[in-house]
Amino acid sequence: MAAMLRHMLLFVVCVFATPALAQDKGPIQVVSGVSYEFLARWDVKKLNQILQTDTPAFTGVKVVYSPARTAVNLYRVTYNSVIPERGNLPVTASGLLAVPDGAANGLPMLSYQHGTVYGKQQVPSFPDQSPETQLAIAQFAGQGYVVIGADYFGMGTSDDDEGYVVKASHQQACFDMLVASRVVLDHLKLTAGDLFLAGWSQGGFVTMAFLERLEQAGIEVKAAATASAPVDVFVALNGFLSFPRPIDASWVNTLFILSAFSFEHYYGVPGLARSLINDEYYEVSRKAYEREPFDPADIPTDLHKLIRAEYFDPQFFAGSAYGRLVAATQAYRWVIATPVRNYYGETDEVISIGLGQLAMTYQKAIGNQEVEAISTGKTSHRGTFGTAVPLWKDWFDSLSK
Repeated sequence: MAAMLRHMLLFVVCVFATPALAQDKGPIQVVSGVSYEFLARWDVKKLNQILQTDTPAFTGVKVVYSPARTAVNLYRVTYNSVIPERGNLPVTASGLLAVPDGAANGLPMLSYQHGTVYGKQQVPSFPDQSPETQLAIAQFAGQGYVVIGADYFGMGTSDDDEGYVVKASHQQACFDMLVASRVVLDHLKLTAGDLFLAGWSQGGFVTMAFLERLEQAGIEVKAAATASAPVDVFVALNGFLSFPRPIDASWVNTLFILSAFSFEHYYGVPGLARSLINDEYYEVSRKAYEREPFDPADIPTDLHKLIRAEYFDPQFFAGSAYGRLVAATQAYRWVIATPVRNYYGETDEVISIGLGQLAMTYQKAIGNQEVEAISTGKTSHRGTFGTAVPLWKDWFDSLSK
């Protein structure tokens, strides 16, 4: 099966990609179901502004990044995919392809998986609205990596509802984005070399889930790295309910809202979100999930106000329909063959130290040494990301051919 999937991927990239008519504007269709359009060219000055000014303002930490060496051409890729949880229902998805100016064949490729966002377009293929994607572009594409990033189903240009931490859909979106990006690269007369994965926060979970899917398919990944990754969503949410910390972020209510409505929609469980959220906050929570206009102040940051009282009983939570779906949402319990580094912050307001180390702890418990958990010190959620990115880069550079 793995050999067959590799053959299919190569067949799609090398055979079906045919030259399209030159277009000054609008998308260019490469093959049925895959098109791309030029977004912008970011020059070295802009990339270094991201590294030196914009990113520190976003992350709250001063970090020395390797200066950009080359301008980058940005493209939005649109591709057909399917939603596994809904019987492989067809869906159209989008993502970013960032190509260094004057790129040669064989450049390393980074697939970057984005974190939780509030706006539908705060995703890779709308890079002006995504500070985390800007950092990935500036630090990696500006130094000669091809960078790709799926927007996930329901985000970007997708018309569906968001599939927040819906594992198989995340895997499918990223896998099909990888295939589509290689089709587009072939159309641009380019090929990529070593494949690396990285992601922050929700994107850390997606990175690990994507790695699992790629290993199952026999597609080689040189290395994978995360920052503040909730590799076990049940562990994360259980902690907020049963063992809240003084430093827990006020916005963790978002994690419950987005996951509850996503699970209801994608797994087909009518009333799931209503069973979790108290009646007086259901409608505003629905608006938040649907990206309809609402006042964020109307959603309580106190989970005891937002969530029904019974869910604070660990036994009830574990046995509930919502809790059972959450418990299946993990991305570390297989024998990982790829070198992995999970970076975590010691004062992260979302990811506890134990959760940051969980994948390593599990793998070492079965005797596997491929996963390493690395502290970025007393960093916040964003600070962990800002600190980890240049460490990802140094490690990937040392491994790349």
